[in-house]
Amino acid sequence: MLAEPALLLGALGGAAARPAAPAAGRAVLAAAAGALPPPLGPVTRAMLSATLTDRDLLRRAYSLDTVAEELLFVAGPLLVGLLVRFASAPAGLVLSAGLVLTGTLALVASPSVRHGAGERGSAAEGRAAGGRRASGPGLSRAVAVAAAVGMCLGAVELLVIAFADGHHRPGAVPWAMAALSAGSAVGGLVHGAVPWRVPTAVRLSVLSLCLGTVLASAGLSPHPYAMVGWVALGGLFLAPAITSAYLLADESAGEGGRTRAGAWVGTGFNAATTVATAGAGLLVGRLPMALCFAVAALPAVLMAVATLLPAVLTAVVPPFSAGARRRAGSAGPVEAGE
Repeated sequence: MLAEPALLLGALGGAAARPAAPAAGRAVLAAAAGALPPPLGPVTRAMLSATLTDRDLLRRAYSLDTVAEELLFVAGPLLVGLLVRFASAPAGLVLSAGLVLTGTLALVASPSVRHGAGERGSAAEGRAAGGRRASGPGLSRAVAVAAAVGMCLGAVELLVIAFADGHHRPGAVPWAMAALSAGSAVGGLVHGAVPWRVPTAVRLSVLSLCLGTVLASAGLSPHPYAMVGWVALGGLFLAPAITSAYLLADESAGEGGRTRAGAWVGTGFNAATTVATAGAGLLVGRLPMALCFAVAALPAVLMAVATLLPAVLTAVVPPFSAGARRRAGSAGPVEAGE
């Protein structure tokens, strides 16, 4: 799993450089490269979780990790654009292969990974003792909300393009994507800096609700550049929501299941993003653009409400029930005294 993705990307670059190469062969290589990425994200987060025992410090580390990803999503297309200007598109695939291999080898050779490998036996003992809880309700909630956020994001990214094209302003698209990433980076930094007292599960649902509500409002924008502002505002909740999903998964998994739990969250988010992008393409042209944005935001809003409702009922119903019991108990002696 170390060299295969890089080799596949390199082979894809070589195939792309040959116009006579079968399109089906290029598709197979692209699918294989996408199906075999090195699990750098889950491994890194599992390492951080094993190293940092302070939950506030771990939240900051996860937030910085998500912010770094957002910055890479901005820098990557800029690097490709610069490369294509002075070289060829296949050269970008070869460069990607080199970056994947370099990053993977650098992580594997880091002291933290070697130290973690030496403690693998104790992790196995923890699993044998029942420490692995990678399938509890907390993990299910993290994966479900992350998938809902991914669906919202995947659909909105396509709808932004359709919105800008409908207003004959295609130049607004890169600004919108940059605004989304910039807002997400700012939100991630704030999320890491604030000492939250709200439980991670509740925070995740609230962030998902805010993200969906704001991005639904983007469809009501009178102009593409007004939409850019709404997208930037929605981005403020994106990185914190993703970070909270990974934190909740980490809290729900035992020592031996953290990597698996993080992988489930990432898989749910990425798979939902892909499916929603395809689904949004079916909505464009069939529904008004404002309604398309509302439908795209619906999974994040509904999942947030569904996961928040039990917490609200738990917080509200017991006090009323306890008050009723107290009133009933106090009424008994009065009647007896009469």
